[in-house]
Amino acid sequence: MVLFSLRQHGEGVAYSPASWLCSLYSVKFPWQKSQDSESVADGSSSAASAAHDKHSANEAATPEESGKSVPKGYTPPKGRPTPKRRDVEIQRGVRRSSERTLSPKAAKEQRKKLKESMTKEEWKEYRAKEREKSRTARLEAQQRMDAGDERYLLARDKGEERRFTRDWIDSRRFLNNFFMPFALLILIVLFVGNWAPKFASVISTLTMVVLVIFFVEGMVTGRRVNSAVRQKFPGTTATGFGLGFYAFSRMTQPRRWRSPRPRVNIGDKV
Repeated sequence: MVLFSLRQHGEGVAYSPASWLCSLYSVKFPWQKSQDSESVADGSSSAASAAHDKHSANEAATPEESGKSVPKGYTPPKGRPTPKRRDVEIQRGVRRSSERTLSPKAAKEQRKKLKESMTKEEWKEYRAKEREKSRTARLEAQQRMDAGDERYLLARDKGEERRFTRDWIDSRRFLNNFFMPFALLILIVLFVGNWAPKFASVISTLTMVVLVIFFVEGMVTGRRVNSAVRQKFPGTTATGFGLGFYAFSRMTQPRRWRSPRPRVNIGDKV
């Protein structure tokens, strides 16, 4: 076989005539094609595996851990499924039953069918049991609310700051504790004033003086409550006019009528 010598980059490379012609016309022998295909397949598989590993690594590492900038509103994965709203409301006490709540129209239709399937006496008995069950549920909810259970409290009463404010007010005496009895007295004076105008004018002047005293005490108490809450909970945002008015409304109520019930006695240190 005749060998041809070619010069490429200053180095001598020997080719056979067949392989030289194949390389010239881009023709491959069958055995060369299989080898190249295997090499190409190996290269593609390795590239795919590398891409898969890179994708897995990107999923495993959050943008915050990898040091990349995250877009606005980005929420890192919790690692657990998001609970249903119904389950969260049952846990928080918003819903009392784990049964699925029907729409008003569906509930009305279901109640109508239930009434048609009962006799008059059975329906009366069912209604009596239903009222008793509802009354028991209301009493239980009121008891839990009076006890300070967070699940049953109103939105205005929830939070550590509001609980501390209630204890702070309940441990002190104020002139505003007599606000409601004084308001009742004013109503009586208004009726008496029709028969005794002079007496009514004197009482009206005293009433304005007492109301000013109540107002000044409420302003001072609101500022003191806000200062105490900031000292107890540094960095809290549940302060300001809303908290001061909450304290004012608490101290204008008679102690026995307050809800949630006072947890501390007058004179206790809070």
